[in-house]
Amino acid sequence: MAGMLYLVPTPIGNLGDISIRCRQTLEEADFIAAEDTRVTLKLLNHLGIKKSLVSYYEHNKAQKGNQIVERILAGETCALVSDAGSPAISDPGEDLVKQCAEQGITVCAIPGPCAVITALSISGQATGRFCFEGFLSTAKKSRKEHLESLKTEKRTMIFYEAPHKLPATLESMAEAFGGDRPISLCRELTKLHEEVIRTTLNGAIELYQQQAPKGEFVLVVAGAPEQEEETATAQDAKSRVEELMAQGLSRKDAVKQTAQELNLPKNAVYDAALQA
Repeated sequence: MAGMLYLVPTPIGNLGDISIRCRQTLEEADFIAAEDTRVTLKLLNHLGIKKSLVSYYEHNKAQKGNQIVERILAGETCALVSDAGSPAISDPGEDLVKQCAEQGITVCAIPGPCAVITALSISGQATGRFCFEGFLSTAKKSRKEHLESLKTEKRTMIFYEAPHKLPATLESMAEAFGGDRPISLCRELTKLHEEVIRTTLNGAIELYQQQAPKGEFVLVVAGAPEQEEETATAQDAKSRVEELMAQGLSRKDAVKQTAQELNLPKNAVYDAALQA
């Protein structure tokens, strides 16, 4: 009988955030697949758990993924963890979940710490609709293309960023979205020096020109503002009708086309066309 894959979230800063269920799952699993076994070992030592660890990260996921799946199909239960937060979110665990799904293996995700949701909830930005964009590319061209594709995104946008890359990222964001776009910079979440800075992109750029950014950041950027549609005036309608009639259209056809183009009632366009 096949085993199972459990996705076990781990604290993003405060070790007290490990849940009873997460702890129990780690204790009962046959083995644990970890992004960095050294980081996971520290957590297990804190919890007083001794368990077999297998490394599973971006550069060995192809080989190790197959081995893990084989063990699960043989009847073992695996607990997958990342260094911090929920595995399989902007994480190589995504591929292991796909492999298990293809093999018909049951995957169980346990709720728990997640930097995306933690940052969004305290950002002060709109939370009804949002998109998670992960880490931006270190290559300037790729980063620019990614942000350009989001210029008209109306949902709140969430990014992960390392401190040494933050100034360049803020500059690129200001270039793509405009410097007055609101941003919430959430750093060191759940840790002793947790901080949320609510400002604009220009304000953030200025801040980190004066001081070096420290800690891991989650950037919560406001979506593009709704564009107000310009309402055509009677004079606009009159001018367009006259222009179309000069091109040879009848008044009736000119009024009909103008009403469609300017999204106005035909009778209103007709009345405007008759004005002296």
